[in-house]
Amino acid sequence: MCGRFALAVTPEELAAHFAIVDDLADFPPRYNIAPTQPILLVIAAPPHEPGSNLPDRRAMLVRWGFIPGWAKDPKALPLMINARAETAIEKPAFRAAMRHRRALVPASGFFEWKRDGRKSQPFWVRPRGGGIVAFAALMETYAEPGGSEIDTAAILTTHAGYDTAFIHDRAPVVIAPQDYARWLDCRTQEPRDVADLLRPADDGFFETIPVSDRVNKVANIGPDLLDKAAPVTLDEPKPKEVAADDRQMRLL
Repeated sequence: MCGRFALAVTPEELAAHFAIVDDLADFPPRYNIAPTQPILLVIAAPPHEPGSNLPDRRAMLVRWGFIPGWAKDPKALPLMINARAETAIEKPAFRAAMRHRRALVPASGFFEWKRDGRKSQPFWVRPRGGGIVAFAALMETYAEPGGSEIDTAAILTTHAGYDTAFIHDRAPVVIAPQDYARWLDCRTQEPRDVADLLRPADDGFFETIPVSDRVNKVANIGPDLLDKAAPVTLDEPKPKEVAADDRQMRLL
């Protein structure tokens, strides 16, 4: 799954990587992005005349937490920050977005927790060597009863690949740069045409770094959250106590 991520690059790097010209000057690095917060989304620009200098992609801020357009009471729905790639086209909540509103979520990486009983070890999962990664996403604009609109999004997940399966069995779908255009093209590319992109990241793409449990608190937002930390010491299983009579019986 993907419940926290970070985006720690400059606006210039974002604009160059995704070929967008929107003004991102006021978008600072963020190191602990959490559900319901605004996230940056890259979408295809509206069609324009060939040869024009208008951008092919646009950037926008949306709420991380998908609200289907048909929802009558969003508070009655679970918080949909992720959508399963294997079934998104079949689910009423995501079916229309899979066909008409596919998007990309820029990130530097994501956080995942390996749980063992009551303890957990957070990991910072990033592209090996750093850089920008793009998660497949779906967008929906929800019209509130009062007439206002809110743009929302969910990140698509799939089976975890070799690099992260030891932490969790799910991971975000990664769209490679050469596939951005095809994924974002909702005019000529139907869901079946891009289904091959909904796969785990290639082996060796991610590296996993144990980090401090300070990331558990949304209020902690500093760059030190990405620093490597000593792994959490997990509880050793206690040896089973054997009654004295049992020990004696083993000798017989």
